[in-house]
Formats: sequence, structure tokens, C-alpha cells
Amino acid sequence: MAKNGWTPADAPRMDGKTVVVTGANTGIGLATTRHLARLGAHVLMACRNVDAAAAARADILAGVPAARLDIVQLDLGDLASVRKAADEIGNSHPVVDVLINNAGVMAGRREFTADGFEMDFGTSFLGHFALTGLLLERLLSADAGRVVTVGSSAHRAGVIDFDDLTMDHSFSTSRAYARAKFSQLVFAMELQRRLSASGHTAPISVAAHPGATHSGVMRDSGRLLQWLFTTPSLHWLRRSFIMEGPEGALPSVRASTDPGVIGGQYFGPSGPGQFSGPPVLVVPSHRVFDGELGNRLWDTAEELTGVTYAFGR
Repeated sequence: MAKNGWTPADAPRMDGKTVVVTGANTGIGLATTRHLARLGAHVLMACRNVDAAAAARADILAGVPAARLDIVQLDLGDLASVRKAADEIGNSHPVVDVLINNAGVMAGRREFTADGFEMDFGTSFLGHFALTGLLLERLLSADAGRVVTVGSSAHRAGVIDFDDLTMDHSFSTSRAYARAKFSQLVFAMELQRRLSASGHTAPISVAAHPGATHSGVMRDSGRLLQWLFTTPSLHWLRRSFIMEGPEGALPSVRASTDPGVIGGQYFGPSGPGQFSGPPVLVVPSHRVFDGELGNRLWDTAEELTGVTYAFGR
């Protein structure tokens, strides 16, 4: 490992590996895709806006001419789109080595997906739950497959009220975002439990979070951060505690590539408050390991999405 912490130089080559990255056209997803392209992976950029994805692809190719990048249209807020994308990926790629469930939203107001789910919950959690289940056969075909869930420290404030999933009575921007991120982490740990119980050593389910990274979600997350980003005199503070995309993507890249990773682990920045720094193992809220909650959330997700997981043997 590098003297000052883990860097992409510590990652193994990914030649011959197929990696799906959701939300690959911007922010953490774009930076993750760029890192993986440099490592030789064949990256499928699963994005809602194909024009933005094409521009991102061209940008990566300008710096990594040999990169293997394909675009798959995916709107995680529309289950029909999720199924279509999974079919497209599955028909073209019998093996998916890594699925990075990176895309996320902070709607900022009470909105709904095409299927009537609260936007943050439906996109960040239910859309990825469905995509993972639909690609599970391809992941099981890999020698050492991985599902990487990209979460947030906001999960610590998350609460799931199963009697108010549309948040008719409890909506706020922060509650919706925290609930979606908490649900993602519960899913990541429950997926690992179910894989292990089915006798699978691969794929494994792991998680990561980018800390305080200059991204679209962070810029949209409140007046305090808007002030931080726009006040010139606070440049030193931004530089000290807020990472740019290439650094913020490293927990995801390590979770995706480090051969020492085991199922159920969680990676984040090593610095104070897990805001910034090289990626290390970190500890999520103990509540994400609640098996009873994991079972209930899983059953709810299967019912809402119509996707059931065929773990096989």
C-alpha cells in the first residue's frame, strides 16, 4: 500500500473485467469511471441522460484513448427503464464482474418516480435493488463478482416508516435523503447475508461513501454548503475538508478492486469526521446490520419492484 494511504496505484489491473457504473456521467460516478478505465476495465456507463453520458465518455477518452466505454440508457426512477437496461446489459455481457450502484438524487421537494415512489427512495434504493436483482445471474457468473453500494454518512440519520413510504406525513429534504441512504446500506448488508446463506463466496456485497466531496448532491444539500462553496475567503476550508471528484471516488474504487475486501465491509475517507482522506475501512451505523429490518425492507422492495432474487447454487 502507498506510504500515505491507498491510491489507485495500489489497485490491480482490471483488464478483461466488465464493470457497470450507474450515474457514470457526472460527479463521483464520472470520476469512478475514469479511474476504472485507466485500470483497463470495460465500463458500462448506465446513465439517464445519454447525451450527457456521451460527453462524459468523450472527455474520458481524451485522456485515456484506449478506454473501453459503452453507454446504457438507465433511468432508475422508472422500473421499465431498469428492466430494459438490465436486458441490454445481460444480452451483451454474460458476465458482470462489478456493479457499482452509484447514482443518487436529492430531490429537494416531494416528487415521485414514474412508478409512484417517493423520488429519493425510489431512485437511490428501489431502482438499484431492482437492477441488482435483474443482473444477479451475470454477477454470479463472475469469478469474483462484487456489488458496491455507494452510500453517505447521512444514512446515520435515516429512519424507515413502513406505514408512510410516500412520506405523506413526514417529508423533508433531509429526511428523504437520509432514509434513501439508510435503505441502501441496509440493503448492502442484507444482500451479503443472503449471498452467504445461499452458499456463495462470490459475488460479495460491499459499500462505500465519498465523504465530503464537491458533487451535485453536496451542492444541492443546503444553504450552509451553498455559502461554503461560494465564499472566496473559505477556499482554505474547502481545500482542507472537501475533496474533488477524483479523490472522493477512491472509496468506491477501493471497494471495487482491492483483492483483500470481504463482503459486508464499508469504506470511506480516513480523515476527521470521514470528510476527506485516503479510503479506509469505516464503521456504519449499527442499525444497518439489523436482520429483522433487513428482511422487512427486502420483502417490501420485492413487493414494490416485482423483482425477486434467484440466488441459485
